[in-house]
Amino acid sequence: MFIPTTKQELEDLGWSDELDVVLVSGDTYIDSPYSGMAIVGQLLLSCGYKVGIIAQPDCKNSTDISRLGEPKLFWGVSAGLVDSMVANYTALKKFRNSDDFTPGKVNNRRPDRATMVYTNTIRRYFKNTVPIVIGGIEASLRRIAHYDFWSNKVRGSLLFDAKADILVYGMAEKSIIELANYLKEIDQKTDQKLHISQLSLNHIRGICYIAKEPIINYILLPTLKECQDKNDKNSFIDMFHIFYDNNDPITAKGVCQEHNGRYLVQNPPQFYMNSSEIDKVYNIPYKREVHPYYAKQGEVKAMETIRFSITTHHGCYGECNFCAISVHQGRTIRSRSENSILNEAKSFTKNSKFKGVISDVGGATANMYGFECDKKLAKGTCDDIRCTGHRMFNPMKFYKPKDKEYKICPVLKPNHKRNIKLLQDIQNIDGVKKVFVNSGIRYDLINEDEDYGKEYLKQIAHHHVSGQMKIAPEHSENNVLKYMGKPSKNILTDFKKDFDNLSQESGKKQFLTYYMIAAHPGSTQKDMEKLKRFANADLRLNPQQVQIFTPTPSTYSTLIYYTELDPWTREPVFVEKDPMKKQKQKDVVTQGYRK
Repeated sequence: MFIPTTKQELEDLGWSDELDVVLVSGDTYIDSPYSGMAIVGQLLLSCGYKVGIIAQPDCKNSTDISRLGEPKLFWGVSAGLVDSMVANYTALKKFRNSDDFTPGKVNNRRPDRATMVYTNTIRRYFKNTVPIVIGGIEASLRRIAHYDFWSNKVRGSLLFDAKADILVYGMAEKSIIELANYLKEIDQKTDQKLHISQLSLNHIRGICYIAKEPIINYILLPTLKECQDKNDKNSFIDMFHIFYDNNDPITAKGVCQEHNGRYLVQNPPQFYMNSSEIDKVYNIPYKREVHPYYAKQGEVKAMETIRFSITTHHGCYGECNFCAISVHQGRTIRSRSENSILNEAKSFTKNSKFKGVISDVGGATANMYGFECDKKLAKGTCDDIRCTGHRMFNPMKFYKPKDKEYKICPVLKPNHKRNIKLLQDIQNIDGVKKVFVNSGIRYDLINEDEDYGKEYLKQIAHHHVSGQMKIAPEHSENNVLKYMGKPSKNILTDFKKDFDNLSQESGKKQFLTYYMIAAHPGSTQKDMEKLKRFANADLRLNPQQVQIFTPTPSTYSTLIYYTELDPWTREPVFVEKDPMKKQKQKDVVTQGYRK
């Protein structure tokens, strides 16, 4: 069933009394496993809670925010699948006119800093209300002191700025159910309206809250004031290293950070869901449609790609320094079972809109499905080496020159066998004509897998490419790639040769599409000119998929952008901050070739 969004739906369900939870989202309501709010709402429904959802409310009046009434347990607020500032503005701070998650595709319903706006709207029309819980990517990545590109300053935790009560970070499925169960228990013990002052929250993993004093045995981070000191950015760097290293549920400790006399408390991360728990999330019979209330308001472009796509796993250990997935989803791969994935694919064939084409089978990185490091599964992520990356490092120590070379940890042992079999089994389902893999693929993992890497690439090239295969080398120059955490161009050119040969072998005209980044920390105009020459000579193309680096909260690249320092050596790093020169870095690659 759809999560109700109107009074009429509540009446049709016989829900005459108040809801337990009201969710508020910056995206329109799509009932799909690709929508975080749909997942949260459906999980709560499956646990017996009465849940309603209000998508993209008009915050100028009380009509939208009050149409389902005040909930009994909590409000759940999210800006949507993308940080609202990233959704609304380009890297050059120009307003985006379109929005794939808004009916009619016009970007006119998602406010800037949406989490703050929604919580303020709730408090304006519901005085002394039940706890407001914020979550989603915007809240998760802004949960501690962070550099905000849009205001060009270090801001405090969004929990304080939004005047919310609780922040759920990371993958929220387990934490939100634990929190709901706890709030229900407290509510049943009192005749008064539930209030944050009644709660003791240090036992629930994966959440943040505000306290008057730091928690004993939690790590004390540098204060907000120290992090905001523009004359000495070392405290901010120290803070980020500690924060980053305390994101694995096996090894992490809780952290506290003073914000002007009060403390942001981050409990240790929630334990990852195992395979059967993830299966339960995706086995829910989602409608895979926009809710009728919003569908009549216009077409939602995102439905083109997500309606018949399949998520195979959570997490990514690629640790690209400009990507926040490591902090939000985690660095350990958690894979769904083959049966769950195949059953989802089979369910597509019963949908009247299914034409036989599955748009994508993957995750943050498609070819990480089905294998992980045994050491990491038992003891958590390492603190002195990345699974993939340029340096073996301990963030609080200098790295040695010999460790700068890109390498994949020898303990990881990539293995594409399960992935190959999975794609074959999906392709063989009656009613499925074509299965595409449009999620990102790490070509360095393919090269590293001596047993099944070439076989996996052959299957992809022969059966799962829709004319072009998207990969993201991001740059060609090692002095830039090391700050990105990406493989060298030699690994890319080897992969290209293999892909071209396999495409020719299959008799298909298909090619690679390369995503590049301009104006990333460390990148100069000369570096972009070298990238242009490399693309022309070695890739034999004139790149068009080039984006200007956008500093987003809680990534190492953003840390370097703000501090203009290498966070591991504290040596200066060139950072282009002039908007016109950023555009020139992009133009030199996308426009005519110049020697």
